[in-house]
Amino acid sequence: MPINDVEKLAALIKRERDALLSRWRQQVKELPAAKDLDVPTLNDHLPQLIDELAAALRVQSDETIPEALAESSPPAHGLQRIQDGFDIEEVVAEYNILRGCIHDLADTNGLNLQGKAFHILNRVLDGAIGLAVQTYSTQQAKEVQQRRDEYLAFVAHDLRTPLSAISLATRVLEMRLPERGAGADSVQMLKTLLRNVAHLDRLVGKILEENTQLLAQIGIKLERRAFDLWPLVEDLIHGVRPVAGTASTQLINEVPGDLIVNADASVLRRVFQNLIANAIQYTPGGEVIIGARELDEKGAVEGWVSDNGAGIPKERLEKVFDKLESDPQKGGGSGFGLGLAIVKTFVEAHDGKVTVESKEGLGSTFRFTLPGKASST
Repeated sequence: MPINDVEKLAALIKRERDALLSRWRQQVKELPAAKDLDVPTLNDHLPQLIDELAAALRVQSDETIPEALAESSPPAHGLQRIQDGFDIEEVVAEYNILRGCIHDLADTNGLNLQGKAFHILNRVLDGAIGLAVQTYSTQQAKEVQQRRDEYLAFVAHDLRTPLSAISLATRVLEMRLPERGAGADSVQMLKTLLRNVAHLDRLVGKILEENTQLLAQIGIKLERRAFDLWPLVEDLIHGVRPVAGTASTQLINEVPGDLIVNADASVLRRVFQNLIANAIQYTPGGEVIIGARELDEKGAVEGWVSDNGAGIPKERLEKVFDKLESDPQKGGGSGFGLGLAIVKTFVEAHDGKVTVESKEGLGSTFRFTLPGKASST
């Protein structure tokens, strides 16, 4: 293709950019992730890329194309397509669709793509594909790692309560064994158990320290089913009773015996566990009431954990669900922090809401809602 024809192709692409984009959009709309996108979102950085291609053809040199692309549209486009829900094959496909549209445009106007123009066109589009895919893959890998780290931190936090219960129960047994004439082997086994529990607690603490920067969503996959709530709460109370007993805190289950909820049982258990553990911490010598009620005929449920403990200062109420929000009364690393952040995340994953009512010196009530079966997807 003569040089003047290369310039003609550059001018044609520049002049017909809007029409080229329109044809491109018609074909890209066939991709599953693109079918519901509006025009600005679908276009994203493609108009800029077309201008870059036209400029490369006008200059008729590909020496600086890789550097130019790295500083312009493809990396940003790859990040945008993560947000748009594209998979990596669709990212590649939309660039190749543009390639096909340019070939059709050239053919319709009597320009045969070969030689220098063909080389520059493929150099630009192949480079754009490579950069967009690289950015897409890097960001996707970061998000996967973040979700893994966050989930690990949540699990580690939830291990704290049963570990404390095991440790306290073991110490009670250690104190009682001499009274019952236990042998040296039994005493040694209990000491070994205590050492291992302490070791596990240190490991859990380390995980929590290394996962302090949490995102709002962790991609929880719920497995909803209908089940009786009272037995779940009663079993949970039984599990944390050694911890409550140490603080002389009374736990009361006021959940109706016939109340059925539609939720992920393991996730809901962790919601109650964190709320109860938090209440015990701030209610030494008091009582913690766990309750629930049906809200409507569709089966929506409200649950709550109420205590008559220390309460929360008014200026801190808006921050209690923030990740790693610490309590100055409990020391720098403790407080509401991760436990209530977990509650908020898990309740919102069910499309519910969580709120708190509290008065300093009188106690706190944490409430959350769960939609009924008809509202769940």
